[in-house]
Amino acid sequence: MSKLVLETNFPDLKLAGRGKVRDIYDLGETLLIVTTDRISAFDVIMNEGIPDKGFVLNQISAFWFRQMEEIIPNHVISTDVKDFPQECRKYADILEGRSMLAKKAKPLPVECIVRGYLSGSGWKDYQQTGAICGIRLPAGLKESDKLPEPIFTPSTKAELGTHDENIPFEKMEELCGKETAGRVRDVTLKIYSKARDIADGRGIIIADTKFEYGIYNGELIIIDECMTPDSSRFWPKAGYKPGGPQPSFDKQFLRDYLETLDWGKTAPPPPLPDEIVRKTGEKYMEALVKLTGKGK
Repeated sequence: MSKLVLETNFPDLKLAGRGKVRDIYDLGETLLIVTTDRISAFDVIMNEGIPDKGFVLNQISAFWFRQMEEIIPNHVISTDVKDFPQECRKYADILEGRSMLAKKAKPLPVECIVRGYLSGSGWKDYQQTGAICGIRLPAGLKESDKLPEPIFTPSTKAELGTHDENIPFEKMEELCGKETAGRVRDVTLKIYSKARDIADGRGIIIADTKFEYGIYNGELIIIDECMTPDSSRFWPKAGYKPGGPQPSFDKQFLRDYLETLDWGKTAPPPPLPDEIVRKTGEKYMEALVKLTGKGK
């Protein structure tokens, strides 16, 4: 197990921002994206990190970006520190395995969510309305049921510490333009279908996931992360049984623990027991090994 990286501080690089998990440095023409071991739940960053989580997320994203290149280009220039600009290489011990040199795209102002199964906020919405984000679904579906076909449900991008809000597709057309919104929806559904089949052959069900896109040199590309346990619900195929929640290879395990606490889901976060930290890390690593055949 490597040293825990909760935050990076590279004095001679320009910090452009810190997200819930990633530290982003502006290198001029390009970005350096460092995936830390931070973990958030209910949009609150926990005080404890998850060992090797940044490594796992970076490797899974790189794996999926490569798989999807026939469908859409991505923002990755390299994940090999030897290819990074000279000023980054002195931090190789931290960057190795958990960072990528990326194109500087203009992000679209929406999160692009695709759902193949009935879970999470989609299940809650369906129970109340018989629909998810206004998309009608057949009556009588159970929690974790496979949907008749995957559905695209965009949301706003929330500021750090606030919650994303689901929006109708028409609102996305207003925000991004009709042509771009239509292309993003089509590409998202294509990526999900291909990934679902690949993961299925490796014993993982991708119940839902979210993507971010940007415009680079006038072209639509996929950015940020790609189908990681942070941005997706991964369920073990073995033992899948609709009618309730499923075991998972993602942070649902952490969310389930937090749901047992008397905590208002706002900062400050509660302390996490060592066992919850360890087991969460094991689930992330298991997802990496199952998907890519390689661990650490």
